[in-house]
Order: sequence, then structure tokens, then C-alpha cells
Amino acid sequence: MKKYINRVLLLSGCAMALAACDENSWNDEYLPGFDADKPLTEVKTIEYTLTAEDYKAIASNATNKALAGEDGKDALAALGTQGYFTSAIPANDYVPAFLASTSFPYFTLNNGSAVKLTYNVAENLPEEINEIAAAPTYIVTEENYQEVWESENDYTAAFTPSHPASKSLPKILKAVYPDAAEGQYVIVNYEESAVDPVFTQTPEPPEPGFTLSSVIKDAAKGDNVTINGYVSAVSTQGFILTDASGSIFVYRKPTEPFADIEVGSQIVLDGIVNVNNYGKQIDTGSTYEVEGKQTVEYPAFTVLTGADLDAMKAVADAAYAEDKNAGKNLVVIEPYYVKLSGTVKVSGTNINILVEGADAAQGSVYGAPDNLKEVLTKIDGSNVELSGYLIAIAGGRYFNIVVCDIMNLNELPVAASLSAGSRAVEVASENVNALYSFNGTSWTVADDAVVLSHADYQAMGQRYDNLSGESPAALLPLFLKNKCPYAQVDDHKFVAYAYYNGSETVIRCDYYKYTGSEWLLDNGVVTETAQFVKAGGKWLYDPNVTIILPVGRNIEISTLYFQTCVDWVKNNVPDGAAYVSSYGNNEYYCGTSAYQGNVDLRPSAAKAQYAGYADMPDDEIVALEKRRFESEVFPAALSIIHPDAMPIDGFEVLYTINFGAYQGINPTPTYDIVYKVVGKGQFEYVSCTWND
Repeated sequence: MKKYINRVLLLSGCAMALAACDENSWNDEYLPGFDADKPLTEVKTIEYTLTAEDYKAIASNATNKALAGEDGKDALAALGTQGYFTSAIPANDYVPAFLASTSFPYFTLNNGSAVKLTYNVAENLPEEINEIAAAPTYIVTEENYQEVWESENDYTAAFTPSHPASKSLPKILKAVYPDAAEGQYVIVNYEESAVDPVFTQTPEPPEPGFTLSSVIKDAAKGDNVTINGYVSAVSTQGFILTDASGSIFVYRKPTEPFADIEVGSQIVLDGIVNVNNYGKQIDTGSTYEVEGKQTVEYPAFTVLTGADLDAMKAVADAAYAEDKNAGKNLVVIEPYYVKLSGTVKVSGTNINILVEGADAAQGSVYGAPDNLKEVLTKIDGSNVELSGYLIAIAGGRYFNIVVCDIMNLNELPVAASLSAGSRAVEVASENVNALYSFNGTSWTVADDAVVLSHADYQAMGQRYDNLSGESPAALLPLFLKNKCPYAQVDDHKFVAYAYYNGSETVIRCDYYKYTGSEWLLDNGVVTETAQFVKAGGKWLYDPNVTIILPVGRNIEISTLYFQTCVDWVKNNVPDGAAYVSSYGNNEYYCGTSAYQGNVDLRPSAAKAQYAGYADMPDDEIVALEKRRFESEVFPAALSIIHPDAMPIDGFEVLYTINFGAYQGINPTPTYDIVYKVVGKGQFEYVSCTWND
């Protein structure tokens, strides 16, 4: 980041006297020499850096609001959230009112005082930054979800694979913002689920006091277990029981009724763990007590391809080749929630799913209830997407699935309901933010921007869904690297995020550029320190400037100034190219080196580059390079980099530049060179400390 520091105005400080009381007897006794009639003064020179609270105070200052007017109100408001000045809201115009207000800790300073104020400034700021930062946030309502699902009963408060946000949000936003202007942004907050709801149960809150166990995951064959769990799926031959650690199939014989079991039932089960057809399950003979009922939240499904099925089949086949009892001992499958796509094949009472890409393996609908059988029989030969629990591999090739949902049923020629009496259900979902923009006719996702969501803040280790302090600079480049793995060199992204400024959370927007290896902030935001002085009861901007050019490679600001010098020499000095190295990043007309970030005054290096120095004494070469740097090359570079620098009536505007000059001694010594602004973008040499 570039850093600018203003020249210090040296003022003497006076001690502040204590305020007088109406009665002076106490003062006379305890404050010898106190003169109640003498005016109180507090004249100081202080250094101060604006905080997030200060930017907010500047933006809300009544004097500044009047100054900004209607045309500048949005830019002024953005100052309060973004934390930097712009060409529309310059610091020299909007800081004085802040310094005179009680929001400034040193507002009591008197005439003759000076404040070295450090603050952020954005140069060439993309307009979208302020527009995104000022965007409203729309939270999708329950009524919106009901419209999406076209039902006040059979809906879930989330977008799902069958009802994606991208399909519904443009219509919702057009209704909410009927008068939207082209280029307007809005942040949309909504719930998104990786699974579709199954409208087969009445959602009820968990019974108080019922606590899930964490037994299933670590249970092994032969273990006698007690499981506190809920039923997440039901078949004609048993049910899926889920606790805090995982899910397991509970097998029931025809002589072991479970009519009191339904999806959502909370039960306490005692049973023995067994293995059947390579799947872990609870053996026959288990007992249970129904304790209550709750809503089922399904986990994100795992998509199973034909290759996945063949791979698991290969594991089972290899085990069987070694041990014919492998299917009774080896656990290949611990029941988990999956999605399977394929063609329905009904053969008698068997219903299989032929998955593309599988050589021999295929899905098998296990223990389908009558209503599910009826639906699948009607759509025999159709391509379906099923979700459910994979529990076993029967016959070495049939992957048994307890089906929860036919996800694409409404898209098939024959549509049917799996059950009647459905109502709104809950599904496992993720809270998501998305940035939409209006193109004049419709709302679309802003493809040049991203906005952080709950999961992003959690991945960053944030306690709350916001960033604060200096964390954006550290975390957002990493976020973009993960978010945009296929970014190309010079790609740009706007990043919107919630930012806690110390008193409230606001929306901020930054602009990042991809270099090919990392994302770098490209807001054009630099840190400046300007001087303000108090005279005649008013604070005034003092435009003297000091620029620090740190010595070293790949330091942005040093590279900028010295490369400008090199380019100027090449393009403006007679035989200029002869002074410039083959790499084009340093020259020996005056010695500037963009590569090293300094002025190279070594006569040997100058002679090696330019033949015209061959017969000159070393001290004359150094003196000549210094004069050229002082009065010719560097003032030309300043004119290029600071073309808008202007003299100001009543001020001697001075630019002081701190730089390094290498003469074979480490560390490289640094010097101050001073220029006076004598016209727009015109600099006159004053002095340089290397001559002292």
C-alpha cells in the first residue's frame, strides 16, 4: 500500500491552564499563581489517525451534509461505511468540520495548533464500490417461499435443487423493486438447501429433554447398544435411525411390527449391531420406546455415479473372493444419505435403477411402501433422481436404497404425490447472501462481484457474520483464491461484506485484482497524512507533503517513482536509451533504479553502463548525477505523477521526498529532497540533505 506522510508544521506547545470557578478562594489556596482573568489557551501540535468511528462522524456531520448537498449525499454516506475519502468527498473540504466538533478528541485546541491527520484516500475509485456498499439488503420472506413452491402448505422456507434461487429471485426482486434504476444493486439473503423436502410428515418441535446419543458411528458388529435417535426414513422391512453421530438401518421381521414408527419419531432403541450384505445394521430382536416426535433435517446428499457403484462393488467382490462370509462381516457401507440418477426398471416385485456408467452394479429400491411402488411402476422406463439412504449391497450388485424422495417427479409425464395431507417441512439449509444488479429490464446475479455469506465467515474463523479491524486485508485474498480457482491474470472482483466499525455493522465493498498468483486490493486506496492548522477560530488544510520511498525491491511506491524517472530519461534525454540498462528498470544518467528502489551513485556502475563516463573522475560523475537528479529528472517525474499539484495562495507548498542513495555502503543511507510547487504540476528544486 502506498503511504504518504505530510510535512510537520513545527509549533511550540503551551501548557493548558485549568478552568476558573466562580469563586477564586479555592484557586488561591490550592493553585498558587492562578490568574482567573487570564484567557485559557491550549496550543499544541498533535498526530492523529482517523478511526472507523471518525469516518462515520465525518459522514454524519451536519455541516458536511449541507456541504455535500443532494448530489453528494451518497458519496458522503459511503465515506462513513468505506472509511476513505474520494475526489467527490476530499479530506481538505470535509475534515475541518470534524476537527471543530466534539467528535474530535482535541476539539478544545486553540488558534496556532496543528494536527497531523492520517487518513485513507481512494484514487480512481470504481463507481460500483460505493453503489454496492450502499445497496439495500432484502431478506426473502416466508410469503416469498410460498410463492416459489406455489402452496401455502406444501413448501419449505428455502430454495432447493428443484426450486433454485436463480430461477425465482429475479421475479421476486422485480416485484419488490418495481421502480429500480439500471445499475442498481441489492444484496439478497435467503436459505438454500442441497435437498428437496419430502412432504410426508407433520413437523413438530423436539420433545423437551430428549437428547440424541452419539453411538451409531463407532458401533461395531456384536455390540449391544442403546441409541437415542429419530427415524429419518421408513421401509416395509425396517427404518433408518439417526443419532448425533450418523445413521443405521434397523431391520425388522414381519413378526416384529413397527406401525407406531413414522418419520420423525424419537425413540430409545436397544439392540445388537450386525452386518448384512456389507451394510451395518441393527439386527432383529431390537426393542424400542417412542419418546416423542420432531422435524427431520436431512443432511446434504452424496451423489453416487455409476463409477462409484462399480468401485464399491469391486471392494465387495474382492472381499468375497477371499472369504465367502465377507458380506456378513465386512462393512463396506455405513448407511448414509445419497442421490442416485438412472432409469427405472420394474421386474415383478423388484424395482431397480439402472445407472449410466455402471458395468454391472445398479440401484435397488428397498422395502418400498405401496404408494412408492405405485408411482415407480407408473414411471417404469423413465429417468429419475432419487434421494434416500444407501444401506447394503445385495447379490453382489444391487445397491439397496431406502427412498426418501423422487426429486424430479414433477418433471415426469406422470406426476403423483407420495402421500396426502402434506404441509410445510423443514430441510437442512444454509444461509446465503447473493448480489443482484438490475440491467434495465431484469435482475441478474452480479457476475463481477461476490458477497460473503454465513459459511464464509465461519470458515474464516469469525465469531459473528462480519469482519472488523484489519481482518479484511488478511482474509479476503484467501477467500477469493478459494472462491475463484480459475481466475485469470488481471481479473477483477468486487467483494461485499459486513464490517463492524466499533459501534455498528455496515456493508463495505472492496475491489480486488488477480495477478496470476494472488489477489491484491486494487481500490486505489492509499494512506495520506495531511496537516490542518487552526487560525482565526477555523481549521484550515495545510498542503505541504512528504513522500517516503522505502529502499528495496518490489515496493510499489518506490518502483513507481523511480521507473518514471528511468522512462523519462530514455524518452527525453539525448542518447537516453544508452543510459538505460537492458532490463529497462534502471538508468545512469542520474542513477535511478526501479529494481532496487533507490538512486545508484556508484561511479563503477555508471561507467559500466555508459561509455561517455570513461574518462571522468569518480567524484565528477557523482556530482553530475546528483545535479541531474535534483534539477532535471526527479522534478520531471514529480510532474508526471502529481500533475494536479497546485500552489495555494498564502502557503508555500513544499514536497519533501525521503529516498535512498546507494554508494556501496549498507544499509543504504536515506536523504530528504525538497521541492516547491510553482505551478500546476511544476516543481522547483529547493534543497537535498545529501549536500549537507
